[in-house]
Amino acid sequence: MEKIRRHIIFFGYVQGVGFRYRASFAARHYGLSGWVRNCSDGSVEMEAEGTEADITAVIGALQQNPWAQIDRIASERIPVQNDRSFEIR
Repeated sequence: MEKIRRHIIFFGYVQGVGFRYRASFAARHYGLSGWVRNCSDGSVEMEAEGTEADITAVIGALQQNPWAQIDRIASERIPVQNDRSFEIR
C-alpha cells in the first residue's frame, strides 16, 4: 500500500476538549506518523502520514469524539516526509 501524507485542518469546537490527545492516540493506533497542534484561530492542524485508509480511519475516529464538534475539515495531500513517530506540538 502506498504511503501518503495529508495536511489537515479541523475547524469547529476542537480546542480544550482533548482533541489533540485523541488524535495522537488514534494516529498511533493506526500506525501513522506526523504531528498535531492547536492554532491561534481556534482550529487544530495535523499532518498525518500513512496509508489513505488509515488516515481516513483516524479522521473518522476524530469525528466520533463526543466532546468536540467538527464543523469543517480542510485537507490536502503533501509530500511524504518519512517521520518515525506521531507527536503533539
